[in-house]
Amino acid sequence: MASRVVDVLLPVALDQTYSYRVPDAMELAPGDVVRVPLGVRTATGVVWAENPSPNPRLDNRLKYIDERLDLPPLKGELRHFVDWVAGYALGARGMVLRMGLRTGEHLGPARERLGVRLAGPPPERMTAARARVLDFLRDGLARGKSEVAEEAGVSVGVVDGLVDGGTLETLVLPPEPVGLPVDPDHAAPEFTPAQREAADALRATIRKGGYSVTLIDGVTGSGKTQVYFEAVAETVRQGRQALILMPEIALTAQVLDRFAERFGARPAEWHSQLSPRLRARTWAAVAAGEIAVVVGARSALFLPYADLGLIVVDEEHDPAYKQEDGVHYNARDMAVVRGHIAKIPVLLASATPSVETEVNARRSRYQRLHLPERFGGASMPAIEAIDLRREGPPPGRFVAPRLVQAIADAHARGEQALLFLNRRGYAPLTLCRQCGYRLSCPNCDAWLVDHRFKRRLVCHHCGYSLPQPEQCPHCAARGSFVACGPGVERLEEEAAQLFPGARILVLSSDLITSVERMREELGQVEQGLVDVVIGTQLVAKGHHFPKLNLVGVVDADLGLANGDPRAAERTFQLLHQVIGRAGREAGRGIGYLQTHQPEHPVMRALAAGDREAFYTSEIKLREEAHYPPFGRLAALIVSGGDKHAAQSHARALAQAAPRSDAVRVLGPAEAPLALVRGRYRFRLLVKSPRNFDLSAYLRQWLAAAPKSSGTIKLEVDVDPQSFL
Repeated sequence: MASRVVDVLLPVALDQTYSYRVPDAMELAPGDVVRVPLGVRTATGVVWAENPSPNPRLDNRLKYIDERLDLPPLKGELRHFVDWVAGYALGARGMVLRMGLRTGEHLGPARERLGVRLAGPPPERMTAARARVLDFLRDGLARGKSEVAEEAGVSVGVVDGLVDGGTLETLVLPPEPVGLPVDPDHAAPEFTPAQREAADALRATIRKGGYSVTLIDGVTGSGKTQVYFEAVAETVRQGRQALILMPEIALTAQVLDRFAERFGARPAEWHSQLSPRLRARTWAAVAAGEIAVVVGARSALFLPYADLGLIVVDEEHDPAYKQEDGVHYNARDMAVVRGHIAKIPVLLASATPSVETEVNARRSRYQRLHLPERFGGASMPAIEAIDLRREGPPPGRFVAPRLVQAIADAHARGEQALLFLNRRGYAPLTLCRQCGYRLSCPNCDAWLVDHRFKRRLVCHHCGYSLPQPEQCPHCAARGSFVACGPGVERLEEEAAQLFPGARILVLSSDLITSVERMREELGQVEQGLVDVVIGTQLVAKGHHFPKLNLVGVVDADLGLANGDPRAAERTFQLLHQVIGRAGREAGRGIGYLQTHQPEHPVMRALAAGDREAFYTSEIKLREEAHYPPFGRLAALIVSGGDKHAAQSHARALAQAAPRSDAVRVLGPAEAPLALVRGRYRFRLLVKSPRNFDLSAYLRQWLAAAPKSSGTIKLEVDVDPQSFL
């Protein structure tokens, strides 16, 4: 009797499965995680399907599976999702699988945690440090060494000395739980009538079950989070799991705290800054159904949930949901796909929905729940434009006099102010005042950004940095370099001069040393320990600052100055969100937009508070241009270390495009960022109607296209978000 054969998918950059024999004594089913021989090594993979008719020519060459790992199998729903994402995004199936498997495959025995507790008589020589340790352990409970040392304010050596003397004994502690049980009835919230109506509708959606998409469309501060928590609670009551996706999980301490207040315990977290061991344990607990709720970044979408019953995408408009390397996918769109495959509800929450989501809601593909008022009766902030052409700041300054006065008045009232500039560092450009030479990155088509806090000039694309040269490499002039334009560090310098005595804090991603440090600084703002906050887009991520009543946008035009077809949408969303930090509790909020284009549709819509006018105008422009969601786009990026070779390959690729009356192929042309990390980049843009199978067209094209060789690399980005 011939051996049974199965196809195994491996988490590597391959789109195909490999066939293996199953040992007679091995119980195996699709979804099982296995170890298999691969060349001269062994690899972890997943049984993808039975193979009832293996290729007879390979009959004698098929190898046996080494072992089945004691891990929960990947369910059919997740395997279908992996296949769908790979097919749509033109990524290798193995690389999509890797996002859902790479942590689980490294599970091993848990590391022992050693604890201590009182066991013997007090030491003969008592010190103040030892006395604090004994006082802390007087209840007889066992605790970890480091916890005892930290709580008693002593070194671990003091604890070890008490162990050596017999006063304390060591014992093995059970592993810390990845997540504590959450109680859906722990603390019932107080709702406004609009919130209660939305919460009731969501609970009904969960009870009904099945696939649906609902947009929770609420103004900033309207309590969208508390409302979708009720959908999470209903999901937990049914014994199922809920996933809450967030664009920047490291910055969501307030959401986690609110979750703990509502449910009595914090959810499990999933993001890149977790330790490898904690990620592995979380993966296993999710797969075993031991965790009810996960709050995670986009990769949490690929976890092997035992019984997923709800997906929430918070701040669904945020561009951080797009994966820009490896497999290019948009986690918001793929969340909708996974919900459809798993036949479960999906919730999208935003005060400024993406144009795609807004169109789906207007056309009733998605249900819309509207929260038109802020919680607690707070008013939406008033918005005023400051025309920099008429009332700009004096030379060498970047904050206009009207905004300076408003901040001074807010400070005098004991209120906080926020200066927003989406530009890291001290200055975006450093040039020689003698000859005009600009310091640029040798590896990228970008200027070096002055970072005074680090005392370095840094490239924001590849990380290249150097100290500021003492003399110009072009004209040899000494001390001739001057910083041009503002970054948040330069604004801090200006604010310190304008508001002496004010407590100033800069919030910028390049200044973050850890997630804990960032959460600590955000906590300082929330507690009112900061007077003036100067921040980049980090401060627009849904934070709640009770004492913040004034927001000043230093350069409101910054996001409009490029050819990105999404520039207007992103600028409107970002500025609307950041101004929405103002006036959430006491006092009336106000936002100031420093702009050279007060007549621009984005500025006019913001100043008038007319969100509907902006969306109506933007949707009309998209429809006329056949841009998403009224058409399809894909980008093909060819890059290489040799410019001519990369350009030649891009041209050959364009010539191989299948002829179709429905498709327009534009390019190749140099990318706006033509050189990144030493690689020259050329782009082709593909446009098609909305109902056209663009992924199939691209697969046909790539199958007939010349294969890249040497250093030439081809990336395919379906539904691109970035046009750089």
